[in-house]
Amino acid sequence: MKLFETITVGLVLLATASLWSQDEQRPVPSPAATGPVSEVSINEDADRMQTPPPVSGQSYPTSVISGERSNYLRGGLAFTSAYTDNAVGSVNGPPVSDVSYSVAPFVTLDETAPRLHFTLTYAPGFTFYQRESSRNEEDQNASINLQYRLSPHVTFSARDGFQKSSNVFNQPDLASATAVSGSTQAGNFSVIAPIADQLSNSANVGITYQFAANSMVGAGGTFTNLHYPNQATEVPGLFDSSSQGGLAFYSVRVSKINYFGATYQYQRLLSYPGLGNNETQTHALLLFYTLNPTKRFSISVFGGPQYADVGPQFSNTASIPPTPAFRSWNPSAGGSVGWQGRLSSLAISYSHLISSGGGLIGAVKVDSVSASIHQQLSRMLSASVGGGYAQNDVLSATALTGGNGHTVSGTASLQQQIGQHLNLQLGYTRLHEDYSTVAVLAATPDTNREFVSISYQFSRALGR
Repeated sequence: MKLFETITVGLVLLATASLWSQDEQRPVPSPAATGPVSEVSINEDADRMQTPPPVSGQSYPTSVISGERSNYLRGGLAFTSAYTDNAVGSVNGPPVSDVSYSVAPFVTLDETAPRLHFTLTYAPGFTFYQRESSRNEEDQNASINLQYRLSPHVTFSARDGFQKSSNVFNQPDLASATAVSGSTQAGNFSVIAPIADQLSNSANVGITYQFAANSMVGAGGTFTNLHYPNQATEVPGLFDSSSQGGLAFYSVRVSKINYFGATYQYQRLLSYPGLGNNETQTHALLLFYTLNPTKRFSISVFGGPQYADVGPQFSNTASIPPTPAFRSWNPSAGGSVGWQGRLSSLAISYSHLISSGGGLIGAVKVDSVSASIHQQLSRMLSASVGGGYAQNDVLSATALTGGNGHTVSGTASLQQQIGQHLNLQLGYTRLHEDYSTVAVLAATPDTNREFVSISYQFSRALGR
């Protein structure tokens, strides 16, 4: 709770700062990009360079243009009923099915000022199980996304997301669990313990400086943390993990829609199996290219060498000695596509790189693919499909307990708007995980979940 209280205080302070920023009334373009270098071009959006997705640290938007709004306070209450065939994960027997009922109030502040774009969401929740009442839970979800233009040439951005839950499927938006990022330092949350108490936190900060009409430099940092309060009893074979990373980049716009650049990146990846800390440090020098035909459509690729310095790797069994430290060179590459239309949106990404284990016993070589599609079928009806695949191979001189495997997941849903305030959502989620040496996942590798949710929402314009 101390961690959550700290995050809550920080969110309140940032919200207060956003209100102060309304003192400036001079109309200027969106702060999503840094400013150009001449007074003549300050008010021309076309002259502002975009931060390429490989170094932006942000996920692609999943909404359509027709559904975007800013300067609104939104809130409401969602009631969800779900059936799952894996309500109680077990290492000694078959999974147990159950029906759950969730009540989740939520509030979102989305504010745009002349130099600021600020989004804050808080969504607590309460879940009750029909048969397995011992699994009843209280959830906490909070997120913040901030972009602030410090000057016409300099933009600061920050994002933080926190979740406390015993059910990874309890998200504020049941159809948006698949976040698609083109970043080269996205957190690895592909290893999923569906039913287990866990606290997760993912954050990044960045600053960009457009020092010439077609040149930009920037720097940023990423932070992730995953903690299982009842690791030994609920998720045997999975472990706490954390990561910290930093990058610096240079980007040049060679034409109106073509960006080239280079980035240096550092990561410190940690897993905590109990007998010692498994640490890996990486250094990468990557080249990237982004094609931006429009502000809402981009194609990016990146690639280069990645150097790994792997320390002694401990197991969770005292009788097994730690594996020796080693160093290696590895290729790193990936690509992504993001498109946001008036009635449709699409995001797809692929990456091959070294990342945190996300619950496994050490850092991993991960090949991951993720995709998200949203379609507005009519004025009141929309559909969403999202999913992903990840192959995780633990870095170690020899095989460690809790090693290699893959995850396949997907969610499909329909949303029907009923009048001005009511929304009905129907959906299905499928999860399959193949990690033979992770006890809790080997015993219950599959989860199927059907859900129906009805929510009441209100919105109020700010500053009017």
